Amino acid sequence: MRVALVDYESGNLHSAAKALKLAGMAAGVEVDLTSDPEVVARAERIVLPGDGAFPACRDALAAVPGMIEALEDAVLARAVPFLGICVGMQMLAETGQEYRPTPGLGWIGGEVVAIEAPGLKVPHMGWNDLQIHRPHPVLEGVSGGDHAYFVHSWQFRVTDPAHLIATVDYGGPVTAIVGRDNILGMQFHPEKSQAVGLRLIENFLRWKP
Repeated sequence: MRVALVDYESGNLHSAAKALKLAGMAAGVEVDLTSDPEVVARAERIVLPGDGAFPACRDALAAVPGMIEALEDAVLARAVPFLGICVGMQMLAETGQEYRPTPGLGWIGGEVVAIEAPGLKVPHMGWNDLQIHRPHPVLEGVSGGDHAYFVHSWQFRVTDPAHLIATVDYGGPVTAIVGRDNILGMQFHPEKSQAVGLRLIENFLRWKP
């Protein structure tokens, strides 16, 4: 299996590549760290990381010639399993409100808004217990109360509750996992979430939506 880890100079690429290789070792997974749309087009799994501000990540992704078109063809037209991580997950939204309203990819309805957590520090940084709202194959072996590692000040509020898979409690519910069809997004960093994160990545690599 070939996994495309999209390099658009806006993600935690080293850690994500290492975790993908470790999780996929037994299955013979090959990870292509790539900014080439043709490599993305041939991939059997696609991972889009993202660190930093929503507008900067969105602009950087759009600046890679042919990349958004390759992603849309693979994910929307051919249903290749897709995982967005952190801002890579946020860009699934229709709009991001950080600094300025910015169009997202629009693959999952909703918008990215500031976290409101009175009395708590923002950014939301550290380990939090996952609260699972509905089952999903990528959550096999993962339970409510398992910890994941977060670093973010903005969250994805989905339009359709059916697309909300898990939250955490940080002064109220904060979106942790979203998904529909062959598309999945994780606000936290599975590559930094130790055993739970590796289990999620392993499940994603086996997932057949």
